[in-house]
Amino acid sequence: MKFVDEAEIAVHAGNGGNGCISFRREKYIPLGGPDGGDGGNGGSVWLVADENLNTLIDFRHQRVYRAQRGQNGMGRDMYGKAGEDVLIRVPVGTTVCNVATDEIIGDLTEHGQRLLVAKGGDGGRGNIHFKTAVNRAPRKATPGWPGEQRELRLELKLLADVGLLGFPNAGKSTFIRAVSAATPKVADYPFTTLYPNLGVVSVEAFKSFVIADIPGLIEGAADGAGLGALFLRHVQRTRLLLHLVDMAPMDEGVDPVEQVRAIEHELRKYDPAMLEKPRWLVLNKADLLDAEETAARVADIVQRLGWTAPHFVVSAISREGTRPIMLKVQHFFDELKQASIEAAEAAAWTQGP
Repeated sequence: MKFVDEAEIAVHAGNGGNGCISFRREKYIPLGGPDGGDGGNGGSVWLVADENLNTLIDFRHQRVYRAQRGQNGMGRDMYGKAGEDVLIRVPVGTTVCNVATDEIIGDLTEHGQRLLVAKGGDGGRGNIHFKTAVNRAPRKATPGWPGEQRELRLELKLLADVGLLGFPNAGKSTFIRAVSAATPKVADYPFTTLYPNLGVVSVEAFKSFVIADIPGLIEGAADGAGLGALFLRHVQRTRLLLHLVDMAPMDEGVDPVEQVRAIEHELRKYDPAMLEKPRWLVLNKADLLDAEETAARVADIVQRLGWTAPHFVVSAISREGTRPIMLKVQHFFDELKQASIEAAEAAAWTQGP
């Protein structure tokens, strides 16, 4: 299935029903008074996060969603029936933006989470509400209020723990195949990966995390160049970035250090907060060099980058060195979890009983 991570839809909440003008007419009750009921409220439009959905492709076929109108009020003090709500299922990880104002309305990050995107109009008031001591037979009712209408842009941001960064042909797809059960296409030409791939890494029983293979970035990606511009949003949710670098590029003029700096520049332009995430350097394709040359290149790259975060040397195609990285990643998440638990306990202790 083609991966679709952005769509635009129109939502129309239902209008409220009109209030009713009516008077009680019964035998032996000549002055029954007003008995016109209120109109029913219009149906609202809700988005509901569903973990069983993976893409926004369904919204390419249906773009307009309308909730039901409220029923008009009736005589004999009968209120109109409220219109039925419309529930639109979207994948977990969907961000909802108002097209007109470009503001973010909400973020659906948990299964079953609901977000109101268009509220139904209130029903009009019947003439039973306008009776007074002076005006005992009011011929007044109010119409129902219109429901909200919006154009929405839905953006799917993958909920992955680890994101893979790197230029095309850095070996990201090969790496994710080596460490998980994901099977993205692998070939010896740039831009083989055309859409993100997710893989689940399980290093031991009951411990796992999700890793995302993001299509290769190039210089100018934040401004729309290449494929990476379409998928930069997917690394915004990750908690750890693995920056894969081809340490043995086929073209002699290619400098791995300049590639790392170029991607850092694109991340800074797209969202400066991305550079604040933990980012580890993974030097790939060590199988193409002998041990002495590998050590020399690693030392040169790390020294010129001034790299202080963890760095690793791997051969993704032979899976050499990949498991130690995954163990280190799992340990990283274990420490985050433990720190979160300790912080919650400290907060509870401070607040007291």
